[in-house]
Amino acid sequence: MMDFLAAQGPLIAMLVAAGVFAGLMAGLFGIGGGVVIVPALYVAFGAFGVDDSVRMKLAVATSLATIIATSFRSVWSHYKRGAVDVRLLKSWVPWIMIGALAGSFFASAAPGRVLTAGFGVFVVLVGLQMGFGQPSWRLRDTIPGAPFGPIIAALIGLFSAMAGIGGGVIGVITMTLCGKPIHRAVGTAAGFGAAIGIPATLGFIVAGWHVPGRPPLSLGYVSVLGFIFIASLTVLVAPLGVALAHALPVRRLRRLMALLLVVAGILMLRDVLSGAG
Repeated sequence: MMDFLAAQGPLIAMLVAAGVFAGLMAGLFGIGGGVVIVPALYVAFGAFGVDDSVRMKLAVATSLATIIATSFRSVWSHYKRGAVDVRLLKSWVPWIMIGALAGSFFASAAPGRVLTAGFGVFVVLVGLQMGFGQPSWRLRDTIPGAPFGPIIAALIGLFSAMAGIGGGVIGVITMTLCGKPIHRAVGTAAGFGAAIGIPATLGFIVAGWHVPGRPPLSLGYVSVLGFIFIASLTVLVAPLGVALAHALPVRRLRRLMALLLVVAGILMLRDVLSGAG
């Protein structure tokens, strides 16, 4: 056991740093899930020397596994405050799960560079929306019904699974553009995490089961060590970030987070252009 810990010491140290960073950023900026976790894991696996062909897939899959652990707690907290649209959640969850399962297999089959480039573009767009978007923006006043509602739900699951996120970012933007109040949108989107994470994680486990180049203690594309450290440390450190957030100006925080996301996305795109990822 000691020999194993010594051999995996550098990876464990990287995962601890990634977990602390992700938890602090999630609490500080109010944006959790894979938008923070995936880049942190991507850097950690790269620093440990994980093969570029699989490290983005490992980051995405491991991020999705951690989201399962946090989604139930998050949606229950929002539910107790009356901030969850239960009817919408029930009608969208089956379609989200179908989309997420499909997304996991699409992401597993895609070249690592394509997945990294796609996430880099996604993060830049999220950063720009966070920095310049306005809560008052609307495309329509109500959430679409059938057939467009199920299609939207499936696409949320598909793209969220491919990006390794819990659906909060895409879900909140979608619902607010369709007239849903921001707090209601955030609470409802919190329930997307498990609906995306469970089928997508299983898909990544199956698709990556015999793939070479993965670090030790990996179930398919899911790093067990990554899951343990990220899931536990984000929960422990997030309250510190929340405390700091209440002591700092909100507008400045949003702009800082937007800048960090844009920089992270650009760095990942640079990796792709330089031949990594």
